[in-house]
Amino acid sequence: MFLQQLVNGITLGAVYALIALGYTMVYGILELINFAHGEIYMIGAYLGIIFLGIFTQWGLTSNSLFFSLAVAFILSAVYCCAYGFTLEKIAYRPLRRAHRLAPLISAIGMSIFLQNYVMLAQGSADKVFPHVLSSGKIVLLGTPISYLQLFILLTSITLMVGLQLFVKRTRLGKAMRATAQDQKMASLLGINIDQVISVTFIIGSALAAAAGVMIAMYYGLVNFSIGYVAGIKAFTAAVLGGIGNIAGAMLGGFVLGLVESLGASYLSSEYKDAFAFLILIIVLIFRPTGLLGERVPDKV
Repeated sequence: MFLQQLVNGITLGAVYALIALGYTMVYGILELINFAHGEIYMIGAYLGIIFLGIFTQWGLTSNSLFFSLAVAFILSAVYCCAYGFTLEKIAYRPLRRAHRLAPLISAIGMSIFLQNYVMLAQGSADKVFPHVLSSGKIVLLGTPISYLQLFILLTSITLMVGLQLFVKRTRLGKAMRATAQDQKMASLLGINIDQVISVTFIIGSALAAAAGVMIAMYYGLVNFSIGYVAGIKAFTAAVLGGIGNIAGAMLGGFVLGLVESLGASYLSSEYKDAFAFLILIIVLIFRPTGLLGERVPDKV
């Protein structure tokens, strides 16, 4: 039973980690908590249902399942990237030099707006995700792992490794790191700050879209409020690992998923959300910067 819950927790944690990456990248560059990020994840889940539903109706999923899944992921990511780019352009960029509370209030307002927008467009009833993957499983150390869990883990790890390579190896990734360290100096060195910030929102939105599609496949149901709960938990994971730290967001997501899964299994499933926040409180009491965060001087 322990190994089974371990697998469940790692699967859930991989999804939390993908969403948390969007929070931590935006905070690392803008020192802004994008509370509308959870709604981008929710929109990605709805888009996954829409595209796979269309492909299923056309008979593509039965003939070419992995091609259909890949196209659904790409289209969902493209749409969510457009939402993320527009969000930054309209709700955050005009307030970049405003008081710190202004973009925070704007983020909360956009979160509420997107929730109601999706509710009006798709209805308040739960949407059922089409069952496309086989219900088969493999057995590892006596623990069954479904094909869907394996798919989520492999996809999430691939995206996380890809993000790390992008940030560490590419010219744009280096520009993102320079902007996170000192925006003014990066601008003086010729880095287009607006472009870097837009790309950060686009990448975070793409990761959230992938997480949304996978969680919709995992649970089979989607509604307009899932973004709020998942967003708060992913933000908790980002803070737990060390806000602004990409590796910390990944670690925080997996820790959160494991705590939630093991707590629900061995203690009480009714308080599984409370366990996640309890572990956050304990970590922040003894290590305020998070698990991998570093104490840095304030920017001037």
